[in-house]
Amino acid sequence: MGKFEIKQAKNGSPMFNLKAGNGEIIGTSEQYSSVDACKSGIASVQKNAPIANLEDQTKEGFEPAKNPKFEIYQDKRGEFRFRLKAGNGETILTGEGYKAKTSCKKGIASIRKNAVDSPIVEKLDEA
Repeated sequence: MGKFEIKQAKNGSPMFNLKAGNGEIIGTSEQYSSVDACKSGIASVQKNAPIANLEDQTKEGFEPAKNPKFEIYQDKRGEFRFRLKAGNGETILTGEGYKAKTSCKKGIASIRKNAVDSPIVEKLDEA
């Protein structure tokens, strides 16, 4: 089972990572103004990840999907990445870069699986 880890960013703001059962980070949040706002972000991921549409922006002439959605795109280095957007279009979770699109899609599948019932662990005292 995965877990959401709330921690402090380098500037002291709270943020969270969603980790898979093996401890790998599979998604990272933005920085929030408070721990409560961070927990609201987690709730949004839990609500939206299982039902999010998939929009593959690496396909020529892709069809824009309705929010909530996972967007797959390529970064400047040519790596495949994803971001999860909530119903209001705000990005609530991003993934790391993957060399293969298949691996990126597996990351999305892991988010869908782990987001639903993963516990929240606060690690605010740790650097």
